[in-house]
Amino acid sequence: MGGQAENRTKKNGSRKIVFGKFEMGRVLGQGTFAKVYYGKNLSTQESVAIKAINKEQVKKEGLMEQIKREIAIMRMVRHPNVVELKEVMATKAKIFFVMEYVKGGELFAKVAKGKLKEDSARKYFQQLISSVEFCHSRRVYHRDLKPENLLLDENQNLKVTDFGLSALPEQLRNDGLLHTQCGTPSYVAPEVLRKKGYDGAKADIWSCGVILFVLLAGCLPFQAENLMKMYMKVFKAEYEFPPWVSNDARRLISKLLVADPEKRITIPGIIANPWFRKGFLKPDAVPVQDSSSVENGDKDEIESDGKFESTSSSSPPPFYNAFELITSMSSGFDLSNLFADKKKPASIFTSKCSASATLVRLESMANKLNFKVFATKGFKVKMQGKVEGRKGKLAVTAKVFELASEVAVVELSKSTGDTLEYNKFYEEELRPALKDIVWTWQGENN
Repeated sequence: MGGQAENRTKKNGSRKIVFGKFEMGRVLGQGTFAKVYYGKNLSTQESVAIKAINKEQVKKEGLMEQIKREIAIMRMVRHPNVVELKEVMATKAKIFFVMEYVKGGELFAKVAKGKLKEDSARKYFQQLISSVEFCHSRRVYHRDLKPENLLLDENQNLKVTDFGLSALPEQLRNDGLLHTQCGTPSYVAPEVLRKKGYDGAKADIWSCGVILFVLLAGCLPFQAENLMKMYMKVFKAEYEFPPWVSNDARRLISKLLVADPEKRITIPGIIANPWFRKGFLKPDAVPVQDSSSVENGDKDEIESDGKFESTSSSSPPPFYNAFELITSMSSGFDLSNLFADKKKPASIFTSKCSASATLVRLESMANKLNFKVFATKGFKVKMQGKVEGRKGKLAVTAKVFELASEVAVVELSKSTGDTLEYNKFYEEELRPALKDIVWTWQGENN
């Protein structure tokens, strides 16, 4: 790493200080591109897990989009039974996920010792279904549900982790289905194996059925001497219950492990099932807010330490994407391929004022510059010049996002008109007119 990166990750004996905020200690686990360390927030002394990802290896394998998607997904699925992503940081060599530390280990470790008691299995299954239902409500499909990806906290509550293979609606093809074959063979749904497209929600439900079988039986439902024979059993949903599995549990599993996804039970059906409902308390989902920030380890200053905060307004401004903000404001170290959208706005600036005050200021500026202001819904200003240019009248759109109670982010973009005329207007009129409220412009370090 370069000099600045080293300032961010100082070694202290066997420990390492990351960005001056987190202490990294022992290794908790290791994968192909990443190691997970035990960590501690130096300000709050809160225990965390820090996943350090090797950027060069990830780029070589073409997995940057997958990492970007994993970050977006983990920010969307804040739920008591999902591992929380607290922060994302980056240096030239590494990407760091700072996550909730779940110290009870994998559910797999319990299953490896043998079957669970029915009440324990039911509790974990209830928490699994609650988390999966919440993910599906956000149109997130996990696609790799298995006991190894289910952690237990100190109170023996389940936490779903590892969203690296998860899918979002943008991955659906024209037929409305997913087509990527992924997951773990023993837990993957038959329709995923058939390569004809599948519904991510229904595939997740199959995996939940396999997990419930494993919890109650202490073994996998589909076993054979080779993979092809196992797949044949999966295609036929061919399995046998051990004698100790209760009739009520068998009935539910028989509705989960149905080869035809159209006939498979849905989550509302699972929740209505008498065996499932016994002692069921649905947890409250955490309100969705963007509490993550990305910090650039190749800059002189850490550019964001804040959480997004909602306002009490009945119609609050939208939150700005923290990853796009930090990367777009950075003129030194470009993380845009990882965190920013491919279609970037023409200009971005942070305002010293609240979102509401910034909106008023933009409308006032438009009037002073002899632009016509059009009424719009939400925190957006559309303004159009009165003079005909080479490609018609120049029109500019400004979208206002709330970053904190007294800080806003504004995206400015050309809606219609000539680009050269827009650039001239931007440099000679718009920027000078807004200089009293601008904290920093895109690409400038103040």
